[in-house]
Amino acid sequence: MSETIGKRARSALMRRRGAGSADDLKRDRGTELLWVHATSPERLTALGDIGTRLKTSRPDLQVLVTCEDDLMDLPLPEGCDMRGQLSAGDTTHAARNFLEHFQPDLCLWTGGRLRPNLIRLTRERDVDLLLTDVEPDDIPSRRLRWFTDMTQKMLECFDRIFTASPDAIERLKRAGVSPDRITQTAVMRSSITPPSCNDDELSQVTTALGGRPVWLAANLEPYEFDAVLSAHRTALKRLHRLLLVVAVDCERHFDAICSTLRRSGLRFVDWGVSDRADENTQVILACSEDGLGMWYRLAPLTFLGGSLERGGTGQCPMPALSLGSAILFGPGVRDHVDLYRRLASEGAAIKILGAAELSDHVTRLAAPDEAAAMALAGWKIVTEGAELTDLLVDEVQDRFDLREKRHASA
Repeated sequence: MSETIGKRARSALMRRRGAGSADDLKRDRGTELLWVHATSPERLTALGDIGTRLKTSRPDLQVLVTCEDDLMDLPLPEGCDMRGQLSAGDTTHAARNFLEHFQPDLCLWTGGRLRPNLIRLTRERDVDLLLTDVEPDDIPSRRLRWFTDMTQKMLECFDRIFTASPDAIERLKRAGVSPDRITQTAVMRSSITPPSCNDDELSQVTTALGGRPVWLAANLEPYEFDAVLSAHRTALKRLHRLLLVVAVDCERHFDAICSTLRRSGLRFVDWGVSDRADENTQVILACSEDGLGMWYRLAPLTFLGGSLERGGTGQCPMPALSLGSAILFGPGVRDHVDLYRRLASEGAAIKILGAAELSDHVTRLAAPDEAAAMALAGWKIVTEGAELTDLLVDEVQDRFDLREKRHASA
């Protein structure tokens, strides 16, 4: 078992470095660099999906993400390779240093909080600039002539501007932006490319489980172990064949969850050692860093961990939603609070406060048909951002292609 954990630890380390450790904050030679800027958690998630989508056809693409200071503690989303930090002030010196270091080919800026010096210098370096999801309040509307001229010059730096707001369109036009550079679109919403899995393995596991009801507890933290296992033990009294999949960060929490499982008396298997579960198995222990794509597909219901304590950060629910799993979550979802609030209001997720509520909802929703309505509501939310995501992916692709042609003919 120690060898298995060692492999898991090494794998996790490589993933973290690939996501952009301090040693990696450089552009690789011979690559294209897309710089994306996020001004909200939901936009950050959506930009990660755009990066993932683009890399399927541009494998040499690197994605650099910057964001506002209040988002710096959020995890680097899938699809982004490294995180850069903008200076607190929009000084010419800091902007030049940033651009010289990373040398981006294209910038995709979301929302407002525009930085005139940074944007102007980016344009002067012949970097394409796209502005999306801009709202009326993001566009200054003061009447002072000098201020209006500065706003116009800044907005003229953008090749295309995308907005869902008719009011924003009118403000952009009044600021002097040519209508042919403005496109009305849908609002930018969190979007995600569904996590992949091995189709053969999925088929084999589906057959092996023999139609047993399954629920998933994903990315649990140690303080949640007892509550989740207690809820499962209670639910088993009414659903004797119910199977729980517990996915944890095995590098950090494997020994702790194993000890908790042994104390619970529940019969479990470690999926990293023996990928077989028989009729007597009540819990499968899996490593979240090995990927959750298969478990999201198998489980019609998922409790998203890191959320049972108030003040917790929670985790992004989009991967589970994208694969048809209904969501249960606790009160600690600080990093994604607006998204969870919308999911709950649309009937795609349910907030729970402890083991008793968790058990009640698991019992009611463990069967696929019971969770189907929630999954459908979740799918509608997942696809809300598809229109704008598709449009931006095509726009970025076209601009990179044109850039290649210009450089080839130079």
